[in-house]
Amino acid sequence: MKVNNQWIRGIWSDDGGKTVCFPDQTKLPFRLEICREGTSDALIRAIKSMQVRGAPLIGAAGAWAAAFLCREAETEEELQEGLKRIAEARPTAVNLQWAVRRVAAASEGLSGAARAARAQKAAEEICESDIESNRAIGGYFAAIIEEVYRKNGRPVRILTHCNAGWLATIDYGTALSGLYVAQEKGIPMEVWVDETRPRMQGLLTEWELREAGIPCTLIADNAGGYLMQQGEVDLVIVGADRIASNGDVANKVGTYLKALAAKDCGVPFYVAAPVSTVDFSMAEGVKSIPVEERSRSEVTDISGIGPDGDVIRVQVAGRETAVRNIAFDITPARLITGIVTEKGIFAPGAGDRPFMPAPAGTRPE
Repeated sequence: MKVNNQWIRGIWSDDGGKTVCFPDQTKLPFRLEICREGTSDALIRAIKSMQVRGAPLIGAAGAWAAAFLCREAETEEELQEGLKRIAEARPTAVNLQWAVRRVAAASEGLSGAARAARAQKAAEEICESDIESNRAIGGYFAAIIEEVYRKNGRPVRILTHCNAGWLATIDYGTALSGLYVAQEKGIPMEVWVDETRPRMQGLLTEWELREAGIPCTLIADNAGGYLMQQGEVDLVIVGADRIASNGDVANKVGTYLKALAAKDCGVPFYVAAPVSTVDFSMAEGVKSIPVEERSRSEVTDISGIGPDGDVIRVQVAGRETAVRNIAFDITPARLITGIVTEKGIFAPGAGDRPFMPAPAGTRPE
């Protein structure tokens, strides 16, 4: 997407694959800083520290980490141990494991320069296919936005949670892709942006939309239900970190509560994600999807701009405060109107059966 009149992606290489560049998301929206890394260990750290975040982007970063590892590893044992470390860097987003497996499979049986070259090609292919998938997702959801606009004859009011825009992918995003495509078609919109505590990823969504010229308003997380109750929300759209085969969805904590409010208020609730986010090996998600619990400091501290203009961390809770930082929750399929993928829109239904056909090779025998 275009930022300050410059086109940038979620991750890219400008030196033939020796290194990759990506925006440091821990500094946004206060400051746009570009990191450059060229080792698997550095990318593992970036994934764990959430310098890169969002399921598709985590997958892409993991693919590049695997490609770098294929260049670095001197033995098969070192390679397999390294691939395992990459895949386990974040437990909830299934795209990471998927991307590592894909790079490993592409370079299997090769060694030396041939292995490194094939692994890099696989990582590049993952990134390019992500853009194509996201654009397709955007087209499907933009059609829904347009239908609501034609029906109501006023700007479409959309509620988001967390960040599933281009920052969380290579380009366009998943949940926000439909908004960007709708903007290209001239459809007026107004977006309610949940702040999304504790990491405040809603600030990234607000920054993205403001940079793109899409009208948006930041709201407290708990304001979404009231807005739906008052008829001020036409659609809810969120991303996903993992989707079980029955349509249960893991996403940033707070998503489940938005889905409950949407169901009660009769507001359509959509999830946008590429097929790579669907874990076809998992029959249901509420009891099965592993949910990451993160550092207490994400709850007790918050980032902001200090008096000198630098990004600082401020303590907002006592150091003796008991904290449980649950990073994701699971939204049952029964609460979801539709799951928007690059293959089309699928209705999870009752959630007791697969909501879409599994592509060849994705479901274990």
